[in-house]
Amino acid sequence: MRRSRRGTTLVAAGTALLLAVLGSVTPASADPAKSPKTITDKTGAQIKALQDVKKSLSPAESKVDSALVVERRKRTQVGATSALPSVQTGVQVSGQGTTLVDIRAKEYSEDLVNAVRTAGGQIRALSPEHRTVRAEVPLDAVTTIAGRADVLRVEAGSEAKTSKVEKPLNRTVKRAQQPSKEDKARQIEKKIAERQMSVAAAKTAESDRAHAADTARNTHHVTGVGTKLCALSDGIASLAVSQASGELPPVDVVPGQEGSGDEGTAMLEILHDIAPNAELGFATAFNGDASFADNIKKLRFQLGCDVIVDDVLYFNESPFQDGIIAQAVDAVAADGALFFSSAGNEGNVADGTSGHWEGQFVDSGVGIGKFAGSAHDFDSNPAQKQVFNPLSNYSGNTPVTLFWNDPAGQSFNDYDLYLINTQGSVVAFSQNTQDGTQNPYELLRTPAGSSGTRLAVVKFRGDDKYISLSALGGRFANTSDGYKKFVTPGVITGHAAAKGAIAVAAAPAAGALPFDLEPGDPANPKGPFPGSYDATQKLERFTSDGPRKVFFKADGTPEESVRAKPDLTAADGVTTSVSGFAPFFGTSASAPNAAAIAGLILSGNPTLKPAEVREALTTTALDIAESGVDTRAGAGLVMADRALAYTGASPQALAKAQKPTILNDNDGSAYLKPGTTATVTVPVFNGGDGTASSTSLVLTTPTAGVTIAPRSKYYGNIDVGQTVSNTFKVSIPATAQLGDAVRLDARVTFSGSTSPTAASFTVAIGEPSRDTKHFVYNGPALAIPDNDPTGVSLQFPVSGIGRASRLTFSIDGETCSTADGATTVGIDHTFVGDLVGTLTSPTGQTVTLFQRAGSTGNNLCKVVFDDNAARAFSSVSSTDAPFTGSWRSVTPLSGLIGATADGTWTFKVVDSASADRGSLRSVSFHVAGYV
Repeated sequence: MRRSRRGTTLVAAGTALLLAVLGSVTPASADPAKSPKTITDKTGAQIKALQDVKKSLSPAESKVDSALVVERRKRTQVGATSALPSVQTGVQVSGQGTTLVDIRAKEYSEDLVNAVRTAGGQIRALSPEHRTVRAEVPLDAVTTIAGRADVLRVEAGSEAKTSKVEKPLNRTVKRAQQPSKEDKARQIEKKIAERQMSVAAAKTAESDRAHAADTARNTHHVTGVGTKLCALSDGIASLAVSQASGELPPVDVVPGQEGSGDEGTAMLEILHDIAPNAELGFATAFNGDASFADNIKKLRFQLGCDVIVDDVLYFNESPFQDGIIAQAVDAVAADGALFFSSAGNEGNVADGTSGHWEGQFVDSGVGIGKFAGSAHDFDSNPAQKQVFNPLSNYSGNTPVTLFWNDPAGQSFNDYDLYLINTQGSVVAFSQNTQDGTQNPYELLRTPAGSSGTRLAVVKFRGDDKYISLSALGGRFANTSDGYKKFVTPGVITGHAAAKGAIAVAAAPAAGALPFDLEPGDPANPKGPFPGSYDATQKLERFTSDGPRKVFFKADGTPEESVRAKPDLTAADGVTTSVSGFAPFFGTSASAPNAAAIAGLILSGNPTLKPAEVREALTTTALDIAESGVDTRAGAGLVMADRALAYTGASPQALAKAQKPTILNDNDGSAYLKPGTTATVTVPVFNGGDGTASSTSLVLTTPTAGVTIAPRSKYYGNIDVGQTVSNTFKVSIPATAQLGDAVRLDARVTFSGSTSPTAASFTVAIGEPSRDTKHFVYNGPALAIPDNDPTGVSLQFPVSGIGRASRLTFSIDGETCSTADGATTVGIDHTFVGDLVGTLTSPTGQTVTLFQRAGSTGNNLCKVVFDDNAARAFSSVSSTDAPFTGSWRSVTPLSGLIGATADGTWTFKVVDSASADRGSLRSVSFHVAGYV
């Protein structure tokens, strides 16, 4: 009955209710204004001065972010901004005069990339799909780059935030408090050593109990087996520390996408606490919006993630149309993945914590004679006029976005955004040109000291549009001089509002948030730990509200709809072992809790479709906040025990064929040979949560002339963690050629939803040759571009091998040392922990040799990557420098064995962090065929 009532309410009345809520305006209950709150002559004059800059733009400058233009003029044209004494552009310029930009192209090309380098730019990320080049470029070169015919626009590097809640003060001092790259690396190495020396009990997030996930696992005997849960966040800097202390298992990381920071590590610990036997994966979301969209797809289509979760919002994500990130979310959801996203910590109207207003632009008539266009009137009272929306005194260092309902890349209506202080001076602004090919978007950031500031929206030219104004993490507030705040619900925006996303609000699992969001706020709520949630639980006061009104399809076609957001609520305020995340508050913590419970559901019932998992989560959720589905909690609190019971979860077997072994019946060797028969032993391992009953294996081959007898074998019942083996006879024709590949396809069937499983194994005909051929590079030193994803590559033409039977890769050298710029080592670099090295075969298959290991250590010399080495290179520390000896690679080289070795092999080294440099000097590739 509960399910029926909720569903009926949402379908029958939901749209009308959401439209009514969205359209409402919530002014403060302040005293009526004593006089019209309009723009003063001083303010108008300063806005006019900025608009004069806008009117004077060259064709190339009109394609450049307005803040970049003004910042450059301030630095190069004396007196250009003398009428704007308090204005801040927010553009960060390095000591070398460079700034981070996103170059949006009509067509992506290597010619554009090379032009950026020629202009002095350093590449940070490339996205051919989204026609974006992210680069650190000289500020003086921005206009030159924008002037190219293939460039649509040059934007200040797209900014993002995670959804971790911090004290307001921390937002202003966080950057200054960040340790250097070197100090952070030393801290991590120290922690690893401490964890290895002492054994401490693993920390389990309180959400495991609050969501009754522990009860669900014990009742249903489901642990996450058979699923892969992946996260996107800032970075996983302390991943090795968590692994050394037993908090995390191996994590599959997209090469070069480790990121920086540690929120990703904390999210992975939450996933692992609730679904301890699920596989894990990660990619950073913090290298630009295009890279974020690319990495969402990589997690699904390259790493095979079943459930993906993120906690990131890019400020340029439109509330009114699905952008590239939301489209990536929908793409992986259409492919069968479940995608969870933080609803955000931008506050809500009910708790008085919001800094969001949206509605139709109302021409105030203010501005004639002072500046072009007119300002928006926030006050719906026809007897009053207020063109400012005041921010609270604690909204410093806050990004403020303005959007209006034009389709992306097609905005003919030109709106601008200004921040004014109590003296009437403009202190921040955004006034990009919109003339038909740009996005309907403006962004400014409030200064750190932002007491008494207020926002004005000015229509420079065009029609009156529906607008959205959001102080992301700040709030609107009444002022002592009579200004009223104006807020509306619906701050949830961007990809969290995508159809394919499940947006997750937050409720505390244990103790209350230990500080006020702003001074004088009501007490923060507590969670149920050591108990579990019930219907009396209160939401976090900061959690973002919905719904989300949308005007366009992803392609810009008009289509109005209202999306009910958030979808669900889950726990925050949980403990992790990661420094700075104990406790971990914010929807950054709640989203992985919900995602992990979805992983348990899939583990206990693998045939469920994403829509069925979503139904289980929402139908069984605890109804909190307003009755039924509401705009703060969605369907309510996710409960693992109820969701798994709803789906009929049961322990699933997961029986898979393992790598076969070979015994040649003719000569007793371990190889297949022409004209002989071999006994092939195929093990089957059950890595599931339940017994694999009535297990059988069918072994077949598509290789011409090869026969297998018998075709199938019965393996019986295989208990959890047990391996059972059987033998098959494989006969090779006499006409078979040495090095030819025999493919063995193993199909394992058993009782359970995960049946059947399939695996293929390639075995070459012949015995590995003892004659190893060596392909060496010791030519001129090749510079490794600093913090550049294109890296440096070497190619090895190989012929006369056939299929590879054995291979190793060496980073050579003559005399090993840790000297900066050493010329006698294979790779000299002053921070080996920045480097990622990959080897790609002629067939296009890639293995990762080393990946961000080595910390502050210098140089690789006489290093051999060999699958038979005793130690993995991922375990090295700076004390091992210069790095030498034999090591196992990140991904085994055996993955390249059996395929053709003839063709071009590529070794690539990428420097994934800034400041340190080095060169590739001497490397070699060693490969043997078959005899």
